[in-house]
Amino acid sequence: MSPVALQVQRALVLHGPKDLRLEERPFWPPQYNQAQVAVQSTGLCGSDLHYYLEGRNGDFALQAPLVLGHESAGVITAVGPGVKNLFPGQRVAIEAGIMCTECNYCQAGRYNLCKDMRFASSAKTFPHLDGTLQDRMNHPAHVIHPLPDNCSFEQAALAEPLSVLIHAGRRANLGSGQRVLVFGVGSIGVLACALANAYGASRVVAIDINQARLDFVKSHGFASQTYCLPMVDKAKTTEEQLRRAKDNITTALHKFNEPEGFDVVFECTGAEPCIQMSIHAAITGGKVMLVGMGSRNVMLPLSAAALREVDIHGSFRYANTYPEAIKLLASGKLRNIEKLITHRVPLEDSARAFELLARGKDEDGKMVIKIVVGPS
Repeated sequence: MSPVALQVQRALVLHGPKDLRLEERPFWPPQYNQAQVAVQSTGLCGSDLHYYLEGRNGDFALQAPLVLGHESAGVITAVGPGVKNLFPGQRVAIEAGIMCTECNYCQAGRYNLCKDMRFASSAKTFPHLDGTLQDRMNHPAHVIHPLPDNCSFEQAALAEPLSVLIHAGRRANLGSGQRVLVFGVGSIGVLACALANAYGASRVVAIDINQARLDFVKSHGFASQTYCLPMVDKAKTTEEQLRRAKDNITTALHKFNEPEGFDVVFECTGAEPCIQMSIHAAITGGKVMLVGMGSRNVMLPLSAAALREVDIHGSFRYANTYPEAIKLLASGKLRNIEKLITHRVPLEDSARAFELLARGKDEDGKMVIKIVVGPS
């Protein structure tokens, strides 16, 4: 009997901090209720970078080699038994989380809080679930979303980070006519600005410590006005830190001619001083959305929130957002959103992509915001 040739594919595998290896791995036919996707685009994000630099993302440390990447789109190449809504050749976006579908959170439609969630490219669960920086992957059909013809693979790769903002926006009741302030204009902050504009915000402004990023969001119409925070030495006491936060945001609010504050504040940095400022930045009765992840323990001016009924909301990943994200990306309402993707790199060059993301600038000094990895 002649041996059966084993089909192989390329996968970018992280073995430890800065230890990325392009490996050949076998790929298998999709199982029941799975589809196989040839990955065409994967956006790199902050969690991927943490794993690359440190071998961990917060409390979640590598326990075995892991394929990174979770902001992705591609083409169906095969479907397993039981799959009715997908077919080979179909263009799709991949939702990276696999929920249990049975717990109280899943049953209530809040599957982002599912305690048994397995998320591609995350080391939270073991065995780890590999991500999308590979030629092909098998994934449950119910979290694979068809794309309209007018949504490109690169746009569809933005559906995942955009979903984070759609979910946060829902929790903030984001809508037309509101004034919105965004702290931090990395890729998530830029998407927060774009979403607020698409939802009809009357004004969108941004704060950062990086003037080049602020120039980017203003020049492309994501924010109508910006403010660059001054770089100062770290405060020596908690009291000094809280006082500085209030003084800095007071100055910024006067620059924006909004001394009373903004209706909705998206905090996209995770930095303690910005979280403190965000509470003072919200108008009485306003909302603060904590989107960024950074400082684990934060001293907050809670009385400034409680006495003014400022609502502080946490926001974790997303649930039931992909259809809206894809529809928005295809609609053209997210004006200039393609400008967010500043660099494109083939899979075999991904180690360079991570180094670019870590530096924030390329060899020619061009600013790096979002890198998309594709096939050769």
